[in-house]
Amino acid sequence: MADPLRIDAHLHLYPTKAAGLVEKQNYEIWEYGAKHDVAFEPLAGDIEDAQNAMVAAGFSHVVVANLFAIALLDEETRSAGLTAQAEHLKASNQWACDVTAGHEGFSVFVAVDPTVLGGEAGAAHLRDMVEQHGARGVKIHPAVQRFAPDEPQMLPIYQTCVDLGIPVLSHSGLMRDGSPYAEPNAFGNVLRGFPELNLVLAHLGGGAWRQTASFAKAFPQASFDLCEIIAWIGAPGAPSSAELAQLIIDVGPERVMMGTDFPWYGLAETVNQVMKLPLLSHDQKTAILGANASRVLKVPA
Repeated sequence: MADPLRIDAHLHLYPTKAAGLVEKQNYEIWEYGAKHDVAFEPLAGDIEDAQNAMVAAGFSHVVVANLFAIALLDEETRSAGLTAQAEHLKASNQWACDVTAGHEGFSVFVAVDPTVLGGEAGAAHLRDMVEQHGARGVKIHPAVQRFAPDEPQMLPIYQTCVDLGIPVLSHSGLMRDGSPYAEPNAFGNVLRGFPELNLVLAHLGGGAWRQTASFAKAFPQASFDLCEIIAWIGAPGAPSSAELAQLIIDVGPERVMMGTDFPWYGLAETVNQVMKLPLLSHDQKTAILGANASRVLKVPA
């Protein structure tokens, strides 16, 4: 019997190994609480590392979630003003499309940040990246970028996503200051306003995972990935293995995709974690490994 299709629905790339290592060292994962045995990936996350990890773990395709946020920029770029920051965002998206263009098995979801390049200008940039540079979706991170998902500057971008038939992959989870920007319930107005939007919430809600089942019931058009949260099973703010499996059942296993958040977590290790989940059938688990992403994200198998 052939191995099941394996697609990583949520992976990050960095221009150099050094840049990836710096990002991993500076990005604190706090919302699940302390857990001493989290299996972090040692690779740094440039294109070479990603290709090697894909081959070693038997993956046919990955989705590159290109992340941009002012908070992640160096001090000089942060202080340069919005025009310079917008050019930096455009250059980042261009780099992600260019660096993967000569390699099979990569789909790029370009960064959108309405605090830097929103409204009609942001929508025009997105359309250009899709129509001229091969981008296949959008990545947003309301927690780090600090905006509400129904921020008016996002509305033309959502409409463009609907018009182009491309998905929006968003971080979901808690914020340290209690702001609800990235919690699942914060996306309700977005899907009420854009019922045809293909929205994917990462991490199954992250530290706000207890909202996810009711959100999924209210908005059957939404989908989810399980990256990161599956690595933190058993932490104080994370579900147990049985609770995560039950959440997937309550959401609908056909709506959940495997993501790794590489280079934070490994491709092969995440496959093993999915296959060890209780309650789910073998067919449901293998669909989570790849078939669901092929259907939901419309990426090549």
